[in-house]
Amino acid sequence: MATDNRINFWRRNPKVPGSVRPVYGAQHPPLDPRLRRTYLRETKPKLNNVKTKKASSFHEFATSTNDAWDIDDEEDEDFCWTPTPASSTPSGLDSASSLHKQNQHQADDPGRVLSQTLAPSTEVGLDLQDVQEEDVDHELVNGRLVKSCSDADLGSSSVRSPLQKQQSLPVRPIIPLVARISDQNASGAPPMTVREKNRLDKFKQLLASPNTDLEELRKHSWSGIPREVRPITWRLLSGYLPANKERRELVLRRKREEYFGFIEQYYHSRTDEHFKDTYRQIHIDIPRTNPLIPLFQQPAVQEVFERILFIWAIRHPASGYVQGINDLVTPFFVVFLSEFVKEHVENFDVAMLPLDTQRNIEADSFWCMSKLLDGIQDNYTFAQPGIQNKVKALEELVSRIDVDIHNHFKKYEVEYLQFAFRWMNNLLMRELPLRCTIRLWDTYQAEAEGFSHFHLYVCAAFLIEWRKEILSMVDFQGLLMLLQNLPTIHWGNEEVGLLLAEAYRLKYMFADAPSHYKR
Repeated sequence: MATDNRINFWRRNPKVPGSVRPVYGAQHPPLDPRLRRTYLRETKPKLNNVKTKKASSFHEFATSTNDAWDIDDEEDEDFCWTPTPASSTPSGLDSASSLHKQNQHQADDPGRVLSQTLAPSTEVGLDLQDVQEEDVDHELVNGRLVKSCSDADLGSSSVRSPLQKQQSLPVRPIIPLVARISDQNASGAPPMTVREKNRLDKFKQLLASPNTDLEELRKHSWSGIPREVRPITWRLLSGYLPANKERRELVLRRKREEYFGFIEQYYHSRTDEHFKDTYRQIHIDIPRTNPLIPLFQQPAVQEVFERILFIWAIRHPASGYVQGINDLVTPFFVVFLSEFVKEHVENFDVAMLPLDTQRNIEADSFWCMSKLLDGIQDNYTFAQPGIQNKVKALEELVSRIDVDIHNHFKKYEVEYLQFAFRWMNNLLMRELPLRCTIRLWDTYQAEAEGFSHFHLYVCAAFLIEWRKEILSMVDFQGLLMLLQNLPTIHWGNEEVGLLLAEAYRLKYMFADAPSHYKR
């Protein structure tokens, strides 16, 4: 029955051509890049056994992997994030002791942080989602394999697949698997340079003026917003707060009261016949939101998300709640929480904050998310036409800027909708660590139509970033596995900055040249 459910998940609805409701293959966080070469090497011999008459099809891929959330209602009701005990480890998979043996050659360097992510198995029946839930950090300390402190709050879990022998890599500090949300560059260190201090002073000067120049603020925000002033800057750029400094406090008080008025007026109706399905789907999706970050598994935080999403859904009946919208709350929540938490946001107990502070964070997150969705609501209406149009535009754009990748997809029958739907639906949040998403949204808020238009060019630049890896894959299954598990776990501000620069170049070349944009 599970196999039938997976097949039905991937099958399109013939009444709505091209429509796909659920979100494909969620991964939090993305896979570790150090296993990429090993993974390619291990799977390549198996590719020789692939049928030569025809490349493996999409439905064949669906039967051999469960790379998406199961949408079966009964299973969703029992959905739980309890780690699998060691006794339930499938036969044929090595335990943590075998992992220790494979890494014994590194015992002479006990300070090296491994921060491994399990390589996806190509065996039938091994759930990629289960593998992701079992991801763990390890260190070698005095020759013993121990669990990293970054995973301390997630409970113990068993190792379900042996790690492959590492290739030699350049020495570089490693960002933990449960990656820090706070700003950091690619090396994992957040130094405050003289240039950054000057930028922070410029932001403070703009924000302190009686009437903030929003155009100037956008120009400075495009390259990233300092953490200290990001909350107030996001409120201004999203249109939630007015530019006039004297009016801000009054507007904040009024909007927060208005939101909690909605709670009193509508939230009790979540059990009504008309809204219970909406609330049930929200309740199912909340635990899936960044499941490896302890902050989002706190009951108090999940209740906040349930209220925000339910109120938004009933106030926007044209779309209602759609899977993927739950992810869009998290950057706002983290940014507004960072006003009161200076370090280790991912492990902070929100219940420790005063009740008024919690309410203010919730209300501000609701209104800023609403402002964002106002510009991309056609992504979530019936059949999600906005997403389908953007995926088609991405296909046309890639066919112009890199014909080799485009032809490679055609050769192995990979459709853009099969991987880019999630990129558009979740604004790349399932592909990037949360700290990178926050940096990306600095630019989206500064760019005109950043979420609705500029995001297309970011997706194109993101696809081209993996050109070498894509062209090295020579079958359908390998391509889909790569595109749904891109190794960005170690990305930081530097990588996002380069991605945005390339996206801006593509926009400059193609946005105002429609005849060059399309074939």
